[in-house]
Amino acid sequence: MELGLGLISIGRKWGHVERPIPPVEQVNNLLATAVKLGIRYFDTAPAYGMSEERFGDFLKTLNSNQLQNVIVATKCGEHWDIATSATHVDHSYEALCRSIDQSLTRLPKIDILQIHKATPQVLADDGILRALEYAKSKGVASFGVSVSDLETATIAVADPLFSLLQFPFNQSYRVMEDIFTSAWTAGKSVFVNRPLGMGTLMYDKDGNFKGEAALLEAYRVIVSQQLRGAVLSGASSVEHLEQNLRAFQKAQEELRAS
Repeated sequence: MELGLGLISIGRKWGHVERPIPPVEQVNNLLATAVKLGIRYFDTAPAYGMSEERFGDFLKTLNSNQLQNVIVATKCGEHWDIATSATHVDHSYEALCRSIDQSLTRLPKIDILQIHKATPQVLADDGILRALEYAKSKGVASFGVSVSDLETATIAVADPLFSLLQFPFNQSYRVMEDIFTSAWTAGKSVFVNRPLGMGTLMYDKDGNFKGEAALLEAYRVIVSQQLRGAVLSGASSVEHLEQNLRAFQKAQEELRAS
């Protein structure tokens, strides 16, 4: 289990306490610090506004060894409308292929491609399989699903096509808890998103930070689960990333000592 970085906040407004999209200089500093700190898993998506483009520009500044050590995960199925600054879902074969092509122009590589906003109906569509075959022909080797319900997660766990599941889990949202065991048993990796409840667990209604004790408790709940993969911090600044990494590592140390 590692701490990873979810990249929605570098591309669009998001979270319990909505903040402006950070400037490019801050984004590049955040990403460079993450790499320096040993963060390997980075998760983006077309639906995250400017995230893929900004992340791709940063990746192109890395040397070959650094790039090889970074695991780039993105998605297809939910799309960003620049004109309206809103998302829409389209899982048709044509839309998925266009999305894959666009992602490959922005990112120097895709290590993991996930079906975004997956449902049982989406996963049963033959167009999904054909789109992932298309992605494979473009050099994408691993596939996953980003889900928010138990039924879809259970289907994905049983499907040998998918090596990874991404889903929300935190101390106030435990709906997906049973999936940890089934994913582990099936040999699947997991990305945990929203570990801090989009900030609701860390900030009060006035936007005041509750403190590092609250952060530590949030990570204790997650590291007690059995999983291979990453917990995706949504940090948008170096300060927040370092806070998250300290809390995550301390929670792991406590668990090992217990």
